[in-house]
Amino acid sequence: MRVLVTGGAGFIGSAVCRRLVLEHGATVINVDKLTYAANLNSLAPIAGERTYVFEQIDICQREALNAILAKYRPDGIIHLAAESHVDRSITGSAAFVETNIVGTYNLLEAGREYFDRLTAQQRDHFRFVHVSTDEVYGSLGSEGLFCEETPYRPSSPYSASKAASDHLAHAWFKTYGFPVIVSNCSNNYGPYQFPEKLIPLTILNAMEGVPLPVYGRGSNVRDWLYVDDHAEGLIRLISHGRPGEKYNFGGDSERTNLEVVEQICDVLDEIVPGMTSRRSLIRFVQDRPGHDFRYAVDASKARRELGWRPGKSFEDGIAQTVRWYLESRAWWEAPRAKVYGGARLGLPALQH
Repeated sequence: MRVLVTGGAGFIGSAVCRRLVLEHGATVINVDKLTYAANLNSLAPIAGERTYVFEQIDICQREALNAILAKYRPDGIIHLAAESHVDRSITGSAAFVETNIVGTYNLLEAGREYFDRLTAQQRDHFRFVHVSTDEVYGSLGSEGLFCEETPYRPSSPYSASKAASDHLAHAWFKTYGFPVIVSNCSNNYGPYQFPEKLIPLTILNAMEGVPLPVYGRGSNVRDWLYVDDHAEGLIRLISHGRPGEKYNFGGDSERTNLEVVEQICDVLDEIVPGMTSRRSLIRFVQDRPGHDFRYAVDASKARRELGWRPGKSFEDGIAQTVRWYLESRAWWEAPRAKVYGGARLGLPALQH
């Protein structure tokens, strides 16, 4: 199997690339623009493999995409390239519209043109997996779960851009018969995550003994999914998913943001004891504008049709993730010093 992965130098993308090569024996073509959150060091475990190749390409460059598809002739595409941080979308939405909407359109069109030139047998096996987020569904109350039929109600520029790209992907299946599968996942965590997201930011701040910011009162709820479990689900989609369908992936691990931060503090206190509990570093800060209250995902369709289920408990996953950051200073030190040092993001500038 030869798979083109867009955004393969990112957090989820690199997990997919590593798993495809090391666990599934696939050939991987990693296409990535190398934005601020990308890190080729995340591909170090497979960088020397003959079944892995990297191409620095912006998915908004249509001709470059055409050339890559013609050169490598993949059996499928897993599309992960995206701007993904909600806070950054609040203060700089243009990049989200450009990459997530325009870039996805370019990739769909390049993929469709390539697909139309395949043999009938090749077309039968080809899949385009468009990877999205549960944030497109909006906010849940205290009960219920998002399912594949939940109406879209995005709240942030990020989730709105992903909702738009989901609709484009589905339209390319309905209008052109292009074999698109859309996946929507809950919050991912694990090793190799850029330190602007809640879990790695909290780990690094707690390691350094600096304040741990928590939005509002920390009562917002997310369902957490270990990144390698999600990567396995996406790989099963490329081989067993049904074109035109949507699949949700969730971790069955709902936690409030405050509970997540407290658990990280407790794990660090156990591994690297200090004078006082790191919970004392928690500081409640102004909430994010439009902050959805709760996300939770019904992944029963993926379990039923793909035989997939999350394999890592949240407790084990957090402990493993904390240990990885403790042991992987060489990976995060440069991005932490040169790209993002932990300052607050996501507060809109005042209009004058």
